[in-house]
Amino acid sequence: MSIATINGIINKDDLGNTYIHEHLSIDLSSQKKDLDTRFDDIESLIKEMKLIKEKGIDTLVEVTNRGMGRNIEVMKKISNEAGIHVVASTGFYKEPFLPSYVYEMEKKELSKLLIKDILEGIDGTNAKAHVIGEIGTSKDTMTPMEHKVFKVAARAHIETGRPFSTHTTLGTYALEQIKFMKENNIDLNKVVIGHLDLNCDLDYHLRIADNGCYLAFDTIGKSNYQSDENRVKHIKELINRGHLNQIVLSQDITRKSHLAVNGGIGYSYLLDNFIPKLLKAGVSKEEIDTMLKQNPKNLLDI
Repeated sequence: MSIATINGIINKDDLGNTYIHEHLSIDLSSQKKDLDTRFDDIESLIKEMKLIKEKGIDTLVEVTNRGMGRNIEVMKKISNEAGIHVVASTGFYKEPFLPSYVYEMEKKELSKLLIKDILEGIDGTNAKAHVIGEIGTSKDTMTPMEHKVFKVAARAHIETGRPFSTHTTLGTYALEQIKFMKENNIDLNKVVIGHLDLNCDLDYHLRIADNGCYLAFDTIGKSNYQSDENRVKHIKELINRGHLNQIVLSQDITRKSHLAVNGGIGYSYLLDNFIPKLLKAGVSKEEIDTMLKQNPKNLLDI
């Protein structure tokens, strides 16, 4: 079986160690009124990608979609120069980041746009999206337009079988997302719920895991939201409860200030700082390999 990257199809066994939720080309500055969120330092990104490639990361799942500043040519340049696989995505994010045509077009027509990105290519290129994501809900709620987007994304998932990646604002509303997915025939074994490490509530995590979807601890290093010690504690407990095969990891770097050159944690933080904390807490190297390699392969393979 196979996985589409922006440079063509690869065998699932070539995926290697994978960050499950990242951005290489994103611009939310007009909505956030913050130029730090115009993520356009391409040369620094290439350097960081080369570094994590040297340290063992083979693939990034790039979840920037329509309306978020997705630039497939920038992604290709970074991928080619750093020698790292990039798996692209399609979909719509959440309010207030939805393009105007989402409000105007019918759901069926919007779904066709996503399916075209998957089957034909993104923005007139031959680079095909492989993931439907990141499809988002607001804090503690799904607005009517976000509900529309979820319906659009569900149709694209059913027609293509592609993996489905969600955004939860501060880790909230995951169980409601899952309820929606069950009602709309989305294969939960191909779903990853994003940003759950922003809401480290063990009972909540276990209820999510019991549905068979993947749990993304994908904001690692963002200590202003949650301590990494708490993330480690919850990952270890989920493993102890039998959910190792559902955990995936990433950092969700989205700002220029996150880059190492600007004093941020950089993309290597997960490898240099977080994995040693997991090992110290008693998580084995084999279990870390499962989270970084085997679980992404199982999720992304179609």
